[in-house]
Amino acid sequence: MNYKWVLWGLCLSIGLAGCGGSQPAEIKDERLTVGRVQSEIKVGMPASQVVEILGSPNIVTTDEKRREVWMYDKVSTDRVDTASSSYGTLIILGKNSRDASSSQRQRTLTIIIKYDDDKKVRDLAYNYTQF
Repeated sequence: MNYKWVLWGLCLSIGLAGCGGSQPAEIKDERLTVGRVQSEIKVGMPASQVVEILGSPNIVTTDEKRREVWMYDKVSTDRVDTASSSYGTLIILGKNSRDASSSQRQRTLTIIIKYDDDKKVRDLAYNYTQF
C-alpha cells in the first residue's frame, strides 16, 4: 500500500472540509405583530376571541367606569452573530482566516384594548417601534 497517496488524500479531505461557507441566521418575527392586530382585532369582537388570536394580556386593569382594559406590552431584542471560517491546507503552506459579524434589532409593541360592559372590544390602540 502506498502511504504517500493515503496521506495526500487525507490532507486534501481536511483542506476541502474547511472551505465551507456559512449563511447568515435570520431573525424571525414573533406571533404578536401590528399587522395581526390591524387585520384580526375588530370593534365589537368578544374578549374570548381576542385571547384566541393574541393570547393572554400582560396587564388587565379597569377604566373610570370599571370597564376592562387589556394591555399587551412586548419588548424584544434580537441579536444574530455570524461567523465564517475557511482553512486551506497544502503540505508546506497553510492559511487560516475567520470573519465575524453581528447585528442587533430591538422592537417594542404596546397594544391597548378597551372593552364595553358586555366584554366586547369598544376601542383599540397600538404603538410599534423598531430600532
